[in-house]
Order: sequence, then structure tokens, then C-alpha cells
Amino acid sequence: MVLTEDETNRLYRITRTVLKMLKDRGYLVHNKEIEMSKHEFKNKFGENMKREDLTFMKSMRDNDSDRIYVFFPDEAKVGVKTMKTYTNRMKSENVFKAILVCQQNLTPFAKTCVSEISSTFHLEVFQESELLVNIVEHVLVPEHQILTDEEKKTLLERYTVKETQLPRIQVTDPVSRYYGLKRGQVVKIIRPSETAGRYVTYRFVV
Repeated sequence: MVLTEDETNRLYRITRTVLKMLKDRGYLVHNKEIEMSKHEFKNKFGENMKREDLTFMKSMRDNDSDRIYVFFPDEAKVGVKTMKTYTNRMKSENVFKAILVCQQNLTPFAKTCVSEISSTFHLEVFQESELLVNIVEHVLVPEHQILTDEEKKTLLERYTVKETQLPRIQVTDPVSRYYGLKRGQVVKIIRPSETAGRYVTYRFVV
């Protein structure tokens, strides 16, 4: 289905948020992709642009084999058939992570399908409305840094605490979803402070 002018403008903003999100997660995304103008976006995808045309794949900056697909399903409510198409494509290309940018909620069957394949494929589902604005660019959202396993170990040893004693952040929190956080990870949160310059806290993802 060919997109209206309004939908094209929406998808331009959404694509920009997704690219920025992947860059923040450590994927190889060039600034010129994020800074593409609306005019360039329309030229790239043409007059008869469809959502599916926006599908792309990115690799981690430091690990070329760690790749992620971003799918923009054409159908308003994504069903099992589309999920199968995507997972077959991923399997054939040895890609095990994907983000689905959907217009509405998945059908109940498609949701079941996501949980059934979760041992092989890691699929994240975002609705378009969630990606119109980049939440981490909001003035009230402080900087978040995900600790490596080594950094997490050092932190726990330094303060002689168990990870479960740290303050928590839910895996379903919008910021957790933006960074693709997984249960068991620790995130460092840096807030500006009038007295100390910056104030650092840590959260355990549950």
C-alpha cells in the first residue's frame, strides 16, 4: 500500500529514532543516515514508497557477525504469516535479532509466536507511535550507560553488594526498551547535579 504524505513524514521521524537508537546500542550507524533530510528520505525511497521498503539491517561496531534487522510490516495488524516470513529470512541470513516497527499491536497468535521462538530469535516489538519522539533526547531523561559484565563485576566488588541490592529498573521501562536492556544487566545513570557537577546511580534490570 502506497503511503500518504502524512504517513511518509511519520515514517521519516520514526526511521530517524530507530537509527539513533541502534547507534546508542553500539551498532554501526553513520551520522549522515540519522541526519538525512525529509527531502533526501523521499528521494531515496521514491514516490510510491511502501513501509516494507524501509527494512534494513545493521551490524555491531565491534562485531560484524552480531547483526539486527529492522522490519516495517505493511499490514496494520501483524499476524503469524508475516512473522514466519521474517524469521525464515533471518534464519537464511544467520541474523537472530530484529525490531518490528508495527502500526498496531500484534495479533494474539503473533504474540504467542514471538514468545515461542524467543529461545532462537530475539524480537522486539515497537509501535510506530512509541518511536515518533526519541525519549532519550528529552530533557528529563538522564544519560544511561550499559555496563559490560566486567564493569558490573568491578562495581559489585567495589561496593561489596549483590546485584539484587541495587535499585531496580524494569525491563519493560521505555528507557530499557530503547537501549534493548536485558534482565540481569546493570545500567549506570548520570544526572547533572548543581553541587557535584554530576550524580551517578546504578540500576539493576529486572
